[in-house]
Amino acid sequence: MTSNIVSSLILISLFTAIGRTEPITTGTLFQEMTDMKRLMDFPDPAYRTVQFSSYDHRSVHPGGPDWFANSDGFGREPIPNFERVFKEPDDKGIGEYLVCDVEGPGAIVREWTAAIRGTIRLELDGSLLYEGSADDFFRRTYDTFAEKVDVDPSIFENTFSQRNAGYYPIPFAKRCRIVWIGNVREIHFYQLQIRLYEKEAVIKTFQSSDLITYKKEMKHVASILADPDGEWIYQSKNKPIVLSAQIPPKESQEILSLEGPKALERLTLKVQAEDLDRALRQTILHIKCDEYPWGQVQAPIGDFFGAAPGINPMNTVPFTIHPDGTMTCRYVMPFKQSLSIQIENRGEQKVTVTGSVLPMDYEWDDETSMHFRARWRIDHDLTASGEAVQDLPFLIANGKGVYVGTVSYLLNPNPVPHSGGNWWGEGDEKIFIDDDSRPSTFGTGSEDYYNYAWSAVDIFVFPYFAQPRNDGPANRGFVTNNRFHILDPLPFEYRLSFYMELFSHETTPGVSYARLAYHYARPGLMDDHLPITNEDIRHLELPADWRPASRGAAKNSIFYQAEELVLEEDNLSLVEDNLWSGGRLMVWKPRESKKTLTFNVPVLEDGNYTIHFTCALNNQSGAFSVSYANQKLKFEKTNQINLFIPYRTLLRDFPSQTISLKKGVTPLTLLYEGPSRKDAMKTIGIDFIWVQKR
Repeated sequence: MTSNIVSSLILISLFTAIGRTEPITTGTLFQEMTDMKRLMDFPDPAYRTVQFSSYDHRSVHPGGPDWFANSDGFGREPIPNFERVFKEPDDKGIGEYLVCDVEGPGAIVREWTAAIRGTIRLELDGSLLYEGSADDFFRRTYDTFAEKVDVDPSIFENTFSQRNAGYYPIPFAKRCRIVWIGNVREIHFYQLQIRLYEKEAVIKTFQSSDLITYKKEMKHVASILADPDGEWIYQSKNKPIVLSAQIPPKESQEILSLEGPKALERLTLKVQAEDLDRALRQTILHIKCDEYPWGQVQAPIGDFFGAAPGINPMNTVPFTIHPDGTMTCRYVMPFKQSLSIQIENRGEQKVTVTGSVLPMDYEWDDETSMHFRARWRIDHDLTASGEAVQDLPFLIANGKGVYVGTVSYLLNPNPVPHSGGNWWGEGDEKIFIDDDSRPSTFGTGSEDYYNYAWSAVDIFVFPYFAQPRNDGPANRGFVTNNRFHILDPLPFEYRLSFYMELFSHETTPGVSYARLAYHYARPGLMDDHLPITNEDIRHLELPADWRPASRGAAKNSIFYQAEELVLEEDNLSLVEDNLWSGGRLMVWKPRESKKTLTFNVPVLEDGNYTIHFTCALNNQSGAFSVSYANQKLKFEKTNQINLFIPYRTLLRDFPSQTISLKKGVTPLTLLYEGPSRKDAMKTIGIDFIWVQKR
């Protein structure tokens, strides 16, 4: 990484002279956190974004030995996951290790950890700014400074602090030096994103009092990050232009044509069709600027908004998806002469598209202005593997631009009902910028790039990223992850190559992997995009009649379809869908609270077991508890399982604590605890029950 930084500093010293006169401060960086307009012009002063991380430092030669090595911070790595070793471990195993040492001007713009122990020492411009918990530094960077100046740190929750990531800008004028003091035999995952500005940039170094000096800017940004769609302030004074079209099968229609120079500050679309999920993938959005023969945007209309397949509500800074299917994009799209939006219906059904655009006044600058681009790609029938790992290209571009966001859309058919087996995302992101011989962004796992950790299965949405879809159980089915580079964009002068490893826990054939790479580009950029084919957009479905597999973390398990274990029939029915094991879900509709349903579960031998209930979550479900042998069955996090979730249908596993069982049949009695909401229907959907020997 150090050699890359040296080359980057040489590169940025060759950039054009600065036109900006005001200094970069903590306050100006706060403003950038919700300023989408600045992304459409190449940054001035110019900078380069680099990442320091606990990636396996044996990965030196692209495509060579150890290129896919995966000792990324679990501890006891073959070589330390740091830039240098300052002090070898003492008799207690504690050593000192260099995270980064870079000359300014610059700014820290992102921090992340899955887990890290030990101490971080941060020096800016030669002065000690922070020495304390490493975990606090990477997750809650400002909390210590907030205490010093009596600022309530709750303002940062889910705004600056987002899941496992922190977006806490820390500018520095001369130097940033970070040292970790800890035991390399223990867990120490980390990522750190830093901007390196051209040497003439004027920076005001961060200090604790900045949280008071720029409190107004900080609170304003936090309010927008807490609710981007509700709090967003559009600057255009122009009237929105209404869009509406009905597109027959196999036809295209232009729904907007504008003359420039202008920009689109907002694009909102809604699709209606008999089979909406199919239409969202098979209706292609083309946005063409300045008479280019191909659209700078070419993507299935649902995928473009970052939360496909289907309608999966989310509220992020660049994209909002409403439950009614209304989709909004806030990436600003400038153009010099003309812009047209064309809708291409590749499907077999009529599609209706409605919406609006908000044009804004904009003067195109021939030196700095850039077009917005988003060109979708997909690979079907891939074999994911932990043995034959492969680098999937997201974007290979020659030209000048700024990378601003990523989405991964997977169909993962692995039948293991646990993340310890069906996990797809061990792979690291590898981003080469300009003269990189090794990636200047080298990650520690796909979920780490997407700002979460530990193959998490839950649905979550934060200002700069989301997991809006994850069918389950665990990470099986359709899975979507996105991340938007708003404070941490990646400028490139003449080349960008973005790869993500496809690295799964076990060999899994039949994977489909689509992706989008959002970026701005100066005219003249060439990329590796291929035209979207009908095969690319074929309708994807989960494999029919799948059965859970006793492998990985699900080993030593016997699986039973829920309906096979019920003797009495009390308002039971079966629902068919490929999401469910065997294609069928048992649905119980108890007439009232405190009704019971008994499952007779076979136990093949005496021993200690975990009982798993794999259930449907949706907006019609209530809650239940389970008892056996006249005692409550305790689950890992609760004694009562709540199956209600709005807007989605998910399949999730609920494992019990380990219990001792005798050979024979064990009755398990479900007690219906009632609906989760007054307007919810009284249903309990149980797909299968599994008995796992410990």
